[in-house]
Amino acid sequence: MIWLLKILIKAALWFFCSDISVNNKSLLKTNGPLLIIANHPNSFLDAIIIGTQYKRRVYFLARGDAFIKTHHRFLLGLLNMIPVHRLREGKEFLHLNEFTFNESARLLKKGEAVLVFIEGTCVNTHELQPFRKGTARILETAHKEGVLPVIHIAGIGYNQLRGIGKKINISIQRLAFNEKIITPKDRVLFNKLSFEKLNQNILPPSLPTRIYKTPFYYFHLPYYKLIEKWADKKTKGTVFFDSVLFSLLLFTYPIFLILFVLILTIFKIPLPIIFLTLLCIIIPSKYTVAV
Repeated sequence: MIWLLKILIKAALWFFCSDISVNNKSLLKTNGPLLIIANHPNSFLDAIIIGTQYKRRVYFLARGDAFIKTHHRFLLGLLNMIPVHRLREGKEFLHLNEFTFNESARLLKKGEAVLVFIEGTCVNTHELQPFRKGTARILETAHKEGVLPVIHIAGIGYNQLRGIGKKINISIQRLAFNEKIITPKDRVLFNKLSFEKLNQNILPPSLPTRIYKTPFYYFHLPYYKLIEKWADKKTKGTVFFDSVLFSLLLFTYPIFLILFVLILTIFKIPLPIIFLTLLCIIIPSKYTVAV
């Protein structure tokens, strides 16, 4: 199920983003315990984009308040997400982070990959926010278990932080940190080195997104504007617009196409022509956005 969802998400990203450029692609094939440290300018979309680039399963740390409802907790668990709680969510939840540290260390011990947004919060900016202690605590817990994971620094930069047609740069480097974290001083040193390396790897594309107003653009425009308006209304004043927009498009676009097929069927259009029509709609639509 995870691999099927990953294929669907990658297909959706192909439409949603005009270009995703990754440097040091060989690092995406890294095996064994792997801790990926990234900046966090665009909510859940950051995790989706970075995670799908790796040629393996990636577990993510996500804000704990998203796990409060049972069905949310179940769904996010299916997506390999682990809750991490912040002080703003209430002091009564902070003790649950011990589970987060232990679970992350357990996964690393099993040879899995864990993605952490070291700033501990999402702000719609490429300027790094002060780092939290959580990532160093995960690494410290892993070290106590005798696990020294490979550490990747993944800087993600967008040419725009709202809407479709994004150009994205992902710059991945290996962090040379082979010391065990034992003391608070070790945590401070780890955060300092991580900050310096991550700050160097955030390279937002400079070219703006351009939309070509072809017939395919106008065919999708009413549907897209409806989804965009709903996402904007539901996420007003938050950083979740892109994440909600992407999710809505991911799950509603197939319905949109099915309804279109049903309309053609009502008019008794032959199936081969319907199939060719779908191909002519879907594939060229990608190129209504300039790469």
